[in-house]
Amino acid sequence: MREQLTESDVKKIEEEIQHRKHVIRKEAIEAVKEARAQGDLSENFEYHAAKKYKNQNESRIRYLERMLKNAEIVSDTSEEGVAGINNRVTVYFPEDDEEETYKLVTSIRGNSIHNYISTESPIGKAIFGHKAGETVKVKVSDDYSYELVIRKIEDTTDDEEDKIRAF
Repeated sequence: MREQLTESDVKKIEEEIQHRKHVIRKEAIEAVKEARAQGDLSENFEYHAAKKYKNQNESRIRYLERMLKNAEIVSDTSEEGVAGINNRVTVYFPEDDEEETYKLVTSIRGNSIHNYISTESPIGKAIFGHKAGETVKVKVSDDYSYELVIRKIEDTTDDEEDKIRAF
């Protein structure tokens, strides 16, 4: 499946790639050189740690470049009052008599700790494209689904915390 990215996501990924190529790569190569100069490589922990760090950086660069190559660019704008990417959506769960607010994001930015839910998640799929006041069915599996009510939809701009983080 192709990764769905917004133009903002693409820009952030490109910035991370450039930072990793021009800053982190140089630091990692220098660390390997310094560790290699310390002598016996078979028992040199610093050398092995530096090589591992360098390889992880190169792996991350390849991963991000592959993601961009295969990405599907999606719009982060939506019709007024319709739940779309980068909207904060307040929903009501009748079964639990609880209300939650989520920010709809692309799958790479999903973060349940901050209530950022992907449009590929069950709740994200259910509310995406719907309006406030509508009741939607969330299908969790073939055997289980539930309903929720969309209470409010707010437009948002990218927050500082929305930046893509390396893992």
